[in-house]
Amino acid sequence: MNGIFQPDPVVLFFLFAKKFLYLEVLAILAFLRLLLARGLAQGLALVAFMMSLAGVATVFAPAFGLNSGVLYTAAARTMTEGGGLPVLVVPSIILGLSGTLPGVRARWIDVIHLAMLAGLLGLWWWTS
Repeated sequence: MNGIFQPDPVVLFFLFAKKFLYLEVLAILAFLRLLLARGLAQGLALVAFMMSLAGVATVFAPAFGLNSGVLYTAAARTMTEGGGLPVLVVPSIILGLSGTLPGVRARWIDVIHLAMLAGLLGLWWWTS
């Protein structure tokens, strides 16, 4: 029996995925694109990779006791802007743009990335 204080599983999964899955998988995909692409696509993949790593570092910094200082507070404030969605979507858009440029190989990265982005936006829509 569902009680009044029992949260919806979709909301719980969205919060978990937004905080602990999306940027990590995006960083892996951006790293793979960085290794496999050439030219400007490789440069955009590097930007997406660095942005994703910065987000991952901000999420896990308190676990390592690195949550004091100006850099962390600015990064944590940025992570909470707009409910945390812009921090996920901006590197995702950059990685998506890298997939449209010449010199791109391994289109399966784009398929996985598009499925991830569609899932994130679908969960965001469902919980809004």
